[in-house]
Amino acid sequence: MHKIHNKQKILIVDDTKINLAILTDVLKDDYVVVTASSGEQALDIIFSDTLPDIILLDVVMTGISGYDVCKKLKDTPLTKNIPIIFITGKISVEDETYGFKLGAVDYISKPFSPVIVKARVNTHAELKKHRDYLESISYLDGLTGVFNRRKFDEYLWEQLNYCFNTNRKLSLMIFDIDHFKAYNDLYGHEEGDQCLKKIASMTSEYTCEKKGLLARYGGEEFASIFVGDSNEEVFEIAENIRKKIYDSKIPNENSLVEPFVTVSIGIASVIPTQETSCKSMIESADKQLYLAKKTGRNKICMI
Repeated sequence: MHKIHNKQKILIVDDTKINLAILTDVLKDDYVVVTASSGEQALDIIFSDTLPDIILLDVVMTGISGYDVCKKLKDTPLTKNIPIIFITGKISVEDETYGFKLGAVDYISKPFSPVIVKARVNTHAELKKHRDYLESISYLDGLTGVFNRRKFDEYLWEQLNYCFNTNRKLSLMIFDIDHFKAYNDLYGHEEGDQCLKKIASMTSEYTCEKKGLLARYGGEEFASIFVGDSNEEVFEIAENIRKKIYDSKIPNENSLVEPFVTVSIGIASVIPTQETSCKSMIESADKQLYLAKKTGRNKICMI
């Protein structure tokens, strides 16, 4: 399930240590504060860790400027919706106009006023919290409470581009409940819905722990996406999911595999190239799922 943390994460980017110290001191009681002393370091942090909720970004820095960092983030689907507040000692109408055109939501002037800093960050943090909540509702499957196909499609596209740009491995896992039609025929569709909820519940928290995304792909199919894990790690995750469902012993007397619910799992794991697409990833995972079903079900096939 989607988890909401109590404290939002703020990334402060400034190449002057005293500025980082002042802003950190102002915000540390209300937020999880992370700092970067250059644009390059900021991008490394953003793309290698949990995304920040808000970025306070110095305009003039040695190396990559704040404007360049902002443009990079707004051009990247994964980070384009993160609110960026520029911090600067020089604000002209032209500067503000340019910053807002790049996608910034506000400016904070140097020298800092703690009251102003808190007020502006709090305002945008609250707006971000409400947007995240509304977005999370639109991305959830109404029956199971896990992410829906819309979220899956968007996330797969975002992570495919991210892995291509960073040369990281992307793994797509699709698992399907074996003989689910037989389950519905015997127990009824209401019990079938309860079965789907149980499957979602027992796998979503584990997937989240492994920093993956779980979505209801359609009908009795679920899909998970993982970034950066080795083939061995992804296979182990899949095996734990298969075993967790197997060990739950949800009755399915009409199954031709076991007298209880089992799943078959197909996995596609690649370092994306220019030829890799969302469609090709899904087709590869689907082929492995088909192979798992064709060769006995209640098993994992991977490419």
